Amino acid sequence: MLTNDLLLRALLRQRVDRTPVWMMRQAGRYLPEYRATRARAGSFLKLCMTPELACEVTLQPLARYPLDAAILFSDILTIPHALGLGLQFETGEGPRIERPVRSLAEVQRLGVPDPEVELRYVMDAVRLIRRELNGRVPLIGFAGSPWTVATYIVEGGSSREFSTIKRMLYEEEHTLHALLELLANSTREYLNAQIASGAQAIMIFDTWGGILTPGQYRTFSLNYMSRILQGLKRENDGRRVPIILFTKGGGAWLRSMCETGCDALGIDWTTDLGDARRAVNDQVALQGNLDPNCLYASPARIREEVARVLESYGPGHGHVFNLGHGIHPAIAPEHAGAMIAAVHELSPKYHRKEGDRG
Repeated sequence: MLTNDLLLRALLRQRVDRTPVWMMRQAGRYLPEYRATRARAGSFLKLCMTPELACEVTLQPLARYPLDAAILFSDILTIPHALGLGLQFETGEGPRIERPVRSLAEVQRLGVPDPEVELRYVMDAVRLIRRELNGRVPLIGFAGSPWTVATYIVEGGSSREFSTIKRMLYEEEHTLHALLELLANSTREYLNAQIASGAQAIMIFDTWGGILTPGQYRTFSLNYMSRILQGLKRENDGRRVPIILFTKGGGAWLRSMCETGCDALGIDWTTDLGDARRAVNDQVALQGNLDPNCLYASPARIREEVARVLESYGPGHGHVFNLGHGIHPAIAPEHAGAMIAAVHELSPKYHRKEGDRG
């Protein structure tokens, strides 16, 4: 039984008495307690792959802040790791794939990993976190979108130009579709296993969908996210499992995104929430969208920006307050606390019933 189910109700556009709040990357390097646990683990990958440590860092921000959700501590590249592609995290350089996939033959040698075998450490972490949360707040599970994960697999790591995967898109479309289909099937199984293990909401991170043209986005990104959604288990433990889609830089495609059957859309800071709400005609909930850089400002300025975001969404339900992308490592923890406090203070007036006083 959940003590606090504000997030789940807001994602389903049900009545709440204030706007729920959580942060993307809320368990991360901006917290000194996270850095201490990461040092103890010895490597980022070891931290992800040790359920007890993943649980510890998942819960750390909840010990510090009155947040309305926990999000599984993991990484969007767990599937490439399970595929045996040699995932490494280089200090200061980000992820590296030792064996990039760039031909149809290489794609065809890959198979869908078993979530309870190759990705068992993730499922064990989900089960442990749920037990430790003990109904305090819901747990969000997640995965990267097939397109976003494919950029790392094909490029061999992070990229600025995405030239290798864009060349594949233009010249070897069949190879790219084969890879995306494999990743969509793998992601569907992975997310269903997270739900079965205890995840109560799911988020799909499409970090690099915004680098595509509108037609390419629909063909190579949204199409495969939609396929995943069609195969996801949408109820567990007698409750709906809300699904959030987030495409960074995807403000122009919100109407198409909400037609996938998702329950909510993540909005980055480049789109006004009011414009987004009109674009989707209140058919789905919206999550966002404070500029993460705002948290470098003073608490008073942060409060002003929180007020602006809340006002941009306006009265009514269906809003989850969040940053427009992940919190930066150099943010002072007390500034994140100021944002959360402002949401608690300022949001209730947007949820009053007609005729309520105050």
